[in-house]
Amino acid sequence: MPDIKHFDPDTALETVVRLFWRQGVASTGIQDVVAATGLNRSSLYATFGGKQDLYRAALRRYVDTHSRPAFRHLAEDGRGLAAVSDFFDGLIQVRCSGEYARWGCMVANAHAGAENGDPEVLDLLERHHRQLRDAMHSALGQARARGELGPGTDLDAAADLLALLAYGVNLRSRAGADARELRRTVGVGIAAIGGLG
Repeated sequence: MPDIKHFDPDTALETVVRLFWRQGVASTGIQDVVAATGLNRSSLYATFGGKQDLYRAALRRYVDTHSRPAFRHLAEDGRGLAAVSDFFDGLIQVRCSGEYARWGCMVANAHAGAENGDPEVLDLLERHHRQLRDAMHSALGQARARGELGPGTDLDAAADLLALLAYGVNLRSRAGADARELRRTVGVGIAAIGGLG
């Protein structure tokens, strides 16, 4: 007879995403997870495995629900540098105000923490970076087609620069950086890319 779960694993996992995202994996114990989800340890272990398995599942969910949709929108936007500017405006708004203010990005937090020593986590971080970089590259290709970039602009290097700028926004916002300063810095970076060539 199959085991019947008396809770919704998706709802529980979403709660865990928010917990790890806000507090970080090192600062979050299994008792914190039990308290936040209202589940007992045996239910958590039976469904998700240990704390590291649970963290990996939460990180995958974060990427699927928060990162990939934003990257897809950026890559498909078609407005070139305006799409890049809007991507960063949205990023700064989410990171500096509202429900997730000062939480940073769960992926950027993982890059900066000890959890990146886990090969599965590191693989996920590398795939996330490639997807971010590829989305930036697509937007820059559209910018080139619109005549917004000089003909000699290295799209690979510019996409890498923008990806690193996104990580910087995520880390600085977690530390309390001012949204206006972040927007000013991003604006200078985008303008510089527009002037490359």
